[in-house]
Amino acid sequence: MSASAWIWLGGLHSLAFAVFHMAFWKLFGWRRSLQTATVADRAILQILNLRLIYILLGIAVLCFVYTDELHSTALGRAVLAGMSLFWVGRTIEQFVFLRINRPMIHVLTALFVLGAAIFAIPLLLVA
Repeated sequence: MSASAWIWLGGLHSLAFAVFHMAFWKLFGWRRSLQTATVADRAILQILNLRLIYILLGIAVLCFVYTDELHSTALGRAVLAGMSLFWVGRTIEQFVFLRINRPMIHVLTALFVLGAAIFAIPLLLVA
């Protein structure tokens, strides 16, 4: 598969996670469950989630619109490396903070590893 195809997959992966994060309010019943949190914790959690959605959508746009530049320029390759490391870090954090033995958690962990690979593979292909 070409570097461009991998980068497009990275865009789809980022878009899918952005949509997933948009559903957090409903999926996790945040209106109810966050009532027990402090005002600051409630605000921080929601603000960080909104900013993550923004970043994931931005990365998706970069992957779809600047596919060639992501593969062929130093800055683009740095973005790919940064996103791969983002997903590596997210995978590690899964084991540190979310030690729950449930199938969905394992699926999410696999999707984080997949994200790390999707963004790393174009770096291994010759520009």
